[in-house]
Amino acid sequence: MPSLEWIGKEKVINHHLDVPFRILDHQYHYGQENSGNKIIHGDNLEALKALLPEYEGRIDCIYIDPPYNTGNEGWVYNDSVNDPKMMNWLGKVVGSEGEDLTRHDKWLCMMYPRLKLLQRLLSNEGSIFISIGDDEIASLKLICNEVFGSNNFVDTVVWQKIYTIKNSAQYFSGMHDYILVYAKNKASFKRNLLPRTDDLDATYTNPDNDPRGPWTTNAVQARNFNGQGTYEIVSPNGKVFLPPTGTYWRTSLATFQELDKDNRIWWGKNGNSVPRIKKFLSEAKQGVVPTTLWLHSEAGQNADAKIEVRSVLQDTSGTFDTPKPTRLIERVLQIASDSEALILDSFAGSGTTAHAVLNMNKSDGGNRRFILVEMEDYAETITAERVRRVISGYGETEGTGSGFDYYELGDTLLIDNQLLNTDVPKDIIRSYVWYMETHQPKPQSLISHTDNTYFLGEHDGTAYYFIYEKEAVTTLDTSFLSTISTKSDNYIVYADQCTINDNDLRRYGITFKKIPRDIKKL
Repeated sequence: MPSLEWIGKEKVINHHLDVPFRILDHQYHYGQENSGNKIIHGDNLEALKALLPEYEGRIDCIYIDPPYNTGNEGWVYNDSVNDPKMMNWLGKVVGSEGEDLTRHDKWLCMMYPRLKLLQRLLSNEGSIFISIGDDEIASLKLICNEVFGSNNFVDTVVWQKIYTIKNSAQYFSGMHDYILVYAKNKASFKRNLLPRTDDLDATYTNPDNDPRGPWTTNAVQARNFNGQGTYEIVSPNGKVFLPPTGTYWRTSLATFQELDKDNRIWWGKNGNSVPRIKKFLSEAKQGVVPTTLWLHSEAGQNADAKIEVRSVLQDTSGTFDTPKPTRLIERVLQIASDSEALILDSFAGSGTTAHAVLNMNKSDGGNRRFILVEMEDYAETITAERVRRVISGYGETEGTGSGFDYYELGDTLLIDNQLLNTDVPKDIIRSYVWYMETHQPKPQSLISHTDNTYFLGEHDGTAYYFIYEKEAVTTLDTSFLSTISTKSDNYIVYADQCTINDNDLRRYGITFKKIPRDIKKL
């Protein structure tokens, strides 16, 4: 499989493993309790790492709208990736090579580790939709092939973002963006049908007053070889038809005669036209297979998005020149999620993804949940503020209801990737250790349990204990063993030290792990 090389690749290809694990520092709650919705302010690479313990393998649909890397330096979300934050990151990760990187190399260095973490967060049936322009479409597909696997490439969607022609264009008047679609596991990817439209249903008519209602027609001939599809067809008026050269009738003669007897063959008004098979609206699928061309009339356009942002926020400053319309994200969610889906957007911008999720939940009573990550300072004043107004209502628009929790990126769990940070709350450390041992979501036993206070939980025949105190040295000894009430095949026990000899540890099925040395790193 072809791969893409760029300056700095060797420095970032495994960088996601070195990103420190930071805790999510809860700032406030808004609206409905226990909504499951999150808005996180902070670098999206570190935020994605912080989400792993709770959400690895659980995200159903990811939509991201990363910088298109057009070279335009004037945008608030810096589209050429020369933002000071990014330059600082490049200096630390790429090192001396960072000074010589072209903007395309910088963009790839920025995107690659984020895609690696996004891939880990996707569920086995999940998918990712990535908006992108012409500047990086080719490079993005190549690195997505590396991260997600070329066999998990689903399709490329062309979205009509503009429908007016710019006569001032130097060469062509650009009207589209792309959306790359990849699945975590294409064989398990769930693709939904899109809702039928009134325009589509209007193509069904009933010129012969068939009691089964409106119908349309499909051709009887097809190019696929059919050994029983070379017979003569005779119309009611005696006209003889053979399949055109290079084609075949798609049914056998017996099946065709059965269809004709059931008035499912249309011969035209005069009864001597090329036969066509009638397809009734009452028997049609209750949905439409998605196409790779999304017109503005179906999925919105940039002008719609600007109007939406200004309407919600009463913002005419032009902070976002190219926001995405809610109809675009709603179409993504219609195709790639169900009413209980968990949706992630790690380039949240103005918060369109949350807006779309809330709209859909209000429309169909669903319980979709969103996680937004925004690194810029407007995460609170624009991203979260838009979501607040959508929930509560704005102007003449009724609120959708629901709520969210707002977070900042907090302290790192491990100082210099070695020492346990004692400022991190104990319950967060315990949740992290449990996840790193089991790769399972936080169990109820981390909240309430009947065993001793250091019990984490039991998984696959192993009971886990984390003997930790912020300001004391803890010891795994026989006294501690007497407090264990959970009967299990094996035990993994973390502590600062252990006074039980190796023979007894083996006899009791205990594995001792030293804090912090043996705490695994994400």
